[in-house]
Amino acid sequence: MAQSRFHYEEATAVRRAVLFPGQLQDWVPAACAVVAEHLRHHGIAPNGFPFARCHPLLDGVVEVEAGFPVAAPIADSGLVGPSTLPAGPVLAVWHNAPDRKIAESYQVVDEWLAAEGATPTGDSWEIYHDLPSCDHLGTRIEIVQPIAFTHACPTTVTRRAAVDGRDISTAG
Repeated sequence: MAQSRFHYEEATAVRRAVLFPGQLQDWVPAACAVVAEHLRHHGIAPNGFPFARCHPLLDGVVEVEAGFPVAAPIADSGLVGPSTLPAGPVLAVWHNAPDRKIAESYQVVDEWLAAEGATPTGDSWEIYHDLPSCDHLGTRIEIVQPIAFTHACPTTVTRRAAVDGRDISTAG
């Protein structure tokens, strides 16, 4: 299901790296584990599910940060540092299929943006509602894309798309 909503800024604790996209599947779960251990060691409770956000760079690499939302900004330790997830309108799309099929859910994002006359205003992030493990990122992933509408009143659109043999309903 796709829905637009307002996202409030969130402080986060993250690990950062510059990687090729093929390295993300192994790196993200390990990075989340390091951040979780850092937070535990410092008596800080995560304020939500683990996430990852990629910033495309030149030459096909991405700068990635992965970690957890926290209630207040943390100090930079070198290994784990502070960041934020931005405030503003976002589109949220649920991916409930194997992580290797996530490109199909990103296609739903692109189709919704085109149908609603909206544009991305920053890099998306993925929230892992199943804790990532060493061999996969999970099957309940929420894709969050910051957006702006190019017209005054967004309309509601409902579509059905098949992913992994199941229907995924999308509504604006």
